[in-house]
Amino acid sequence: MEKFKLHSVETAPEGSKDVLKKVESQMKFLPNLYGIMANSPQIVTAYTEMGKLFGETSFSQLEKNIIWLTISRTNECHYCTAIHTMVGKMYHMPDEIINNIRDNNVLTDPKLEALRNFTALMVDKRGWATEQEIDDFLGAGYNQKQILELIVGIAQKTISNYVNHIAKTPLDEQVKPFAWEQSVELVK
Repeated sequence: MEKFKLHSVETAPEGSKDVLKKVESQMKFLPNLYGIMANSPQIVTAYTEMGKLFGETSFSQLEKNIIWLTISRTNECHYCTAIHTMVGKMYHMPDEIINNIRDNNVLTDPKLEALRNFTALMVDKRGWATEQEIDDFLGAGYNQKQILELIVGIAQKTISNYVNHIAKTPLDEQVKPFAWEQSVELVK
């Protein structure tokens, strides 16, 4: 199979150029993920729009970062796990939380652990959470609206995770210090 073209703003198809310009302006570099997604204006647009929508959810910035990193780790996405480690650090996410998610370990804060656990099981079980698992999540202090909002985050990250799986997206120079490889199973 021919490799997916890694576009710049200049080489991107017309329908992708504006999205890439915005991303590059916001991030101060153009992540390779977007360069790959630019091959399809529909996917790069869908991904960025879903990101905006997830950004408007009721989750705190820390919770959003936990969700993104957990989804990426659960889906074994080398690229998104690395980039969401970098993003988490940019938002001052504690190293303990980042490392526990990357290593698939329990978080010490019970509410944040409920979020990590529920996010991972929703990905693993393709949304087929049991009533008890839903009740446990709600009992930790989350609400039904947030279950639906979480699905937006899962949908968004699934797009990027799957793109990275099939395209074998190379890590950006800025992201290489945060490289990740799957390690151990959940420690309880």
